[in-house]
Amino acid sequence: MMELRGALVGCGFFAVNQMHGWYDVKGVSVVAICDHDPERLKLVGDQFGVERRYTDAAQMFADGGFDFVDIATTVNSHRALVELAASQKVPAICQKPFAPTLADAKAMVAACDIAGIPLMIHENFRWQTSIQAVRKALDSGAIGTPFWGRFSFRSGYDVFSGQPYLAEGKRFIIEDLGIHTLDIARYILGDVTSLSARTKRVNPKIRGEDVATILLDHDNGATSIVDVSYATRQSVEPFPETLIELDGTQGSLRLSQGYELQVTNGEGTTTTDVAPILLPWASRPWHNIQESVFAIQQHWADCLRRQEETCTSGADNLKTLALVEAAYESAASKATVEIGTLLK
Repeated sequence: MMELRGALVGCGFFAVNQMHGWYDVKGVSVVAICDHDPERLKLVGDQFGVERRYTDAAQMFADGGFDFVDIATTVNSHRALVELAASQKVPAICQKPFAPTLADAKAMVAACDIAGIPLMIHENFRWQTSIQAVRKALDSGAIGTPFWGRFSFRSGYDVFSGQPYLAEGKRFIIEDLGIHTLDIARYILGDVTSLSARTKRVNPKIRGEDVATILLDHDNGATSIVDVSYATRQSVEPFPETLIELDGTQGSLRLSQGYELQVTNGEGTTTTDVAPILLPWASRPWHNIQESVFAIQQHWADCLRRQEETCTSGADNLKTLALVEAAYESAASKATVEIGTLLK
């Protein structure tokens, strides 16, 4: 097995999960880390035993000695860092959201194409065990051809305590969470031709929207609803589960709270437990996301060794980012937005 050495830029809240994930991926080691905050740099460096520590990404790239870079910073820094990686011909993983605008994202994809390096977006939700189980059930033909779906993430969980910057942006739930749910909808039902969206801000302490409902028309004729909320209080908090409903020509599928997958067709109903495993470094209720972090990083390492394109490549993720932009445009205009015009 080819040994891969990685570098990490960004040592914030979520990057710790990525560091744990890298240490579980066989044949991969993180040899350098970078963050503008010396305290965070020390905490992560000490925790994971990384000696090479930088506050300047350009200096880290100049010193080299790594096969890929994992960019785990906030969105406004992504383009500069990806283009820096491209200039050094270093394969790159970029955290979601990919970029603040589609124009930036397209420029990043172009830069990596010109440099001849792979670019993957860390869009890990589709790698959750339960989502993979839904995809497998659909591929088996258990419910025939799907014609309707619902992808739902409704919670009252306090995400702002760990990531206070989420409360400060003009955009919130579609850009931070809805992007995952929209990507799942694409992964399960295929690409989208048009959408219509409505948003609401319930929490007065934040600047952006914390509720969104989006109606999608898919290429294959299916219709789906993506609904996300951080203003929903329930008797049993479902965070961070994505719930799915699919109706097909031969049956129906329901992924319900507690990771229960129910498939009903002409042969009856089968119920399967599709709960994620609890990795040694993971903690409930985050363990489904933490497991998917490891899964997408394993996918990256496998594809890098085989020189294959990843399933969440930069080019592919442009289609997910276009849905985010279209949702905000639709919510503002109250009109249906055609996706093709955004991708030209």
